Amino acid sequence: MQITEHAPEPSLAERRLGDVAEERGVHAVDLMLDLALASDLETRFRLAILNTDPAVVAELLSHPATMLGLSDAGAHASQLCDACAPTELLGTWARERGTLTLEEAVRRLTGQPAAVFGLRDRGRLAAGFAADVAVFDAATVGCGPLRRVWDFPAGADRLVSDARGIRAVVVNGIPIRIEGHDTVDPEGPLPGRLLRGDTSR
Repeated sequence: MQITEHAPEPSLAERRLGDVAEERGVHAVDLMLDLALASDLETRFRLAILNTDPAVVAELLSHPATMLGLSDAGAHASQLCDACAPTELLGTWARERGTLTLEEAVRRLTGQPAAVFGLRDRGRLAAGFAADVAVFDAATVGCGPLRRVWDFPAGADRLVSDARGIRAVVVNGIPIRIEGHDTVDPEGPLPGRLLRGDTSR
């Protein structure tokens, strides 16, 4: 378990609860309760409950029957952020760990889901296909640390993780983001459209 936010002692952010408890000579549960009370229950903790063993995750990722997918539909945006899954796959699991080749990681993010969901003109760079492209630097692609922003309606918060190494994002042939900056007006016409797959075959 990590201490992710504790306003009275910002230096505790991202430290393991057990390590801090050991340093202070207290039980981890007592420390957790003390920190929570000291912040009027505003202290936040993070605990991974699934896929905590890298060897098992590597086995799952490399299995040919595995298709990547994840959605919480935004239901817990203040508690978790998995939007960084694609950059984590490319940076950590392909480049750093070598669990997948870079080419296979890209296929798992593009061609495989397009084929499974029957998106016939997506998922590959080919003549006649929609030009949906993410341009990235294989040496630096990855995800930044989680951070909290308050940009939802009524000032509600959510967690975000900034992507690193993404040079451009192109949707239907139109660049929408280049070098970390939006290139289209979010209030104007956008190049994306709703896709419906054909899974009848």
